[in-house]
Amino acid sequence: MIRMVLPFHLRNLARLEGEALLEVPRPVTMASVLDALEDKYPMLTGTVRDSATGQRRSLLRFFACQQDISHEPLDKLLPEAVACGQEPLLVVGSVAGG
Repeated sequence: MIRMVLPFHLRNLARLEGEALLEVPRPVTMASVLDALEDKYPMLTGTVRDSATGQRRSLLRFFACQQDISHEPLDKLLPEAVACGQEPLLVVGSVAGG
């Protein structure tokens, strides 16, 4: 079971309180987690990754085990602590300003 923490606006859209719990078959990659997220919460399709390109939305960042994995390939294996549910996978909205 993958534990995924989403920003408030995405939790609100999905009508989700707390973490999203996702069944993801091994091997666990960012792509397979996002597939599971969009399958379970279809209203989030296109919000975390672009529907046409499959790439991460530019104002979102991904963190696993306190490491920014936003620029890692989506087919790279996630850390074992995330894959076994010991640590959550975080989706964080970027902070921009000027």
